[in-house]
Amino acid sequence: MSWFASLVLGLVQGLTEFLPVSSSAHLRLTAAFSGWDDPGAAFTAITQIGTEAAVLIYFRKDIGRIVAAWSRSLLDRSMRADPDARMGWLVIVGSVPIGVLGLTLKDQIEGPFRDLRVTATMLVVVGVIIGIADRTAARDEKGGRHRAPQQRKSLRDLGVKDGLIYGCCQAMALIPGVSRSGATISGGLFMGYRREAAARYSFLLAIPAVLASGVFELKDAMETGHVAWGPTLFATVIAFVSGYAVIAWFMRYISTKSFMPFVWYRVVLGLVIIGLVTAGALSPHAAESAE
Repeated sequence: MSWFASLVLGLVQGLTEFLPVSSSAHLRLTAAFSGWDDPGAAFTAITQIGTEAAVLIYFRKDIGRIVAAWSRSLLDRSMRADPDARMGWLVIVGSVPIGVLGLTLKDQIEGPFRDLRVTATMLVVVGVIIGIADRTAARDEKGGRHRAPQQRKSLRDLGVKDGLIYGCCQAMALIPGVSRSGATISGGLFMGYRREAAARYSFLLAIPAVLASGVFELKDAMETGHVAWGPTLFATVIAFVSGYAVIAWFMRYISTKSFMPFVWYRVVLGLVIIGLVTAGALSPHAAESAE
């Protein structure tokens, strides 16, 4: 991998990780359109450590409270009623599905799931689902001629059942084209949560899963040596810087704006890719770099 490719792919990772457009799909597509080797699941997982570092810094006060309260709840059962301690436990509960499926489907994630036809289909299908979730939330928030606005749930209403549902939504993002934030936020909207609450839990829920995946891939990469370390680490730093800027913007955007621009973007991009693959202008399979 060249340094220029790592710069571009790092920017793509940082700019798309927290938007409901699928960062793994955009990494795969950027490489395909540029004629580069598929950066692969290992590159994606390692660069995601950079974007999750941005989450840790942006939400550092929330995370500090949660970790402190959760740690105290291990020894003091009465602390488990504390909202921050509960959030710590619920992040663990919500991380179970992606942990189980990530290990079970590792070969598929690194192989068949990276087919561009799968990616394009997921862009369209999940885009439509996000659009429906967005319209459902907007209808509740605004009400109608014969319907009063409905109060949507906050994170204080989050329980084990909803945490597991969030976790299952997050696990769907193992397939490129789904989008971790898109799946979890739309799942939260369907369950009746406010947009900002759904996004906040989505970002917190991603921390253990992404960091664990990144460490796992780092271990494999060090054992096999099939990673261009300089460009990969450079891309990770770029992803951190650009990812932090996107989080700050997205948390302001989501509180008042619709997801529909992202929905239309996903659907159009997915249909274009399907058309290019069908016409033979774009190969659904790309050789993964052996570096």
